[in-house]
Amino acid sequence: MDFNKYAAKGNQMLDEIALELGLPGNRDLAKRFLRSTLHILRERLTIEESFQLMAQLPFVIKAMYVDGWKYTTKPNRIKNIKEFVRKMIHEDYPSGHHDIQTTKDGENAVRAVLKVLRKHVSEGEIKDILVSIPPELRPLWGDVEAVSE
Repeated sequence: MDFNKYAAKGNQMLDEIALELGLPGNRDLAKRFLRSTLHILRERLTIEESFQLMAQLPFVIKAMYVDGWKYTTKPNRIKNIKEFVRKMIHEDYPSGHHDIQTTKDGENAVRAVLKVLRKHVSEGEIKDILVSIPPELRPLWGDVEAVSE
């Protein structure tokens, strides 16, 4: 196993997120936002959908996704962007409360993470995720075409 290869793919994603945040090179902040966004996303997805998403993630990002996971058979019913962002900030406690001052800042952080995630996951999987989440959360993924339910 070439662990450097796995680290390189993970670092590439962190660099892309930092760039989307307008903070090139700030891998620490990108890592925290990626971790907290993934953890809230996994709460919203079914176990099956989580496994399908994880199958497409770089190895180190998979590890981040499952870190501390206590899965349940029913997804958490996060229904809107404000609630998703609030949970994401709380997941990044205590630093998230200092780095994200407004709901809009949090929304921008989530959008940056999901925009990069979308580049690294197949469009078919993204569509599956979009179908499984409430329509109110879909705009977090950027420009999404109408998704039939």
